[in-house]
Amino acid sequence: MDAPLHGKTIAFLATDGVEQIELTRPWKDLQGAGAHLELVSLSEGEIDGYHHLDKAHSFPVDKTVQHVNVHDYDCLVLPGGVANPDALRMDHDAVKLVKQFFNKGKTVAAICHAPWTLIEADAVKNRTLTSWPSLKTDITNAGGHWVDEEVHYEDGLITSRNPDDLDAFSAKIVEVLAAA
Repeated sequence: MDAPLHGKTIAFLATDGVEQIELTRPWKDLQGAGAHLELVSLSEGEIDGYHHLDKAHSFPVDKTVQHVNVHDYDCLVLPGGVANPDALRMDHDAVKLVKQFFNKGKTVAAICHAPWTLIEADAVKNRTLTSWPSLKTDITNAGGHWVDEEVHYEDGLITSRNPDDLDAFSAKIVEVLAAA
């Protein structure tokens, strides 16, 4: 079996309200490509996934944002949902972790509403990215350029619009990390 991401470690940063498919699908794809994955969250225990507004499954947290070191990871994945990135952008340690990934030049992948956390981390200025369409104004007001594309990659930042784009989102993460 080809494992282009063997030896790569990826952090998924999420909390309650994460859009479940935006967590589980890239997780499955990246794990299948040989990466070691860790679920990082705001507190210990489990987080609750959602199918839009309906509660779905719970997922065990591997580490909290206070106990991770950006040097241990090759990539940060930010799944969406509405409640998840809204809570993350209000947490100082979560925002600090996102900033650290950008400051160290590490790959960051965000889908759907996840760019709210990027905005809070002041990471969209002078960048082109995509997201759920309702974030266009937020991204523009933060100094970014919004595009309506299935997946957009620019200077270490991978973004996609919604769950319909998960094939392209996961494939781009694998492609970028395999080439690194």
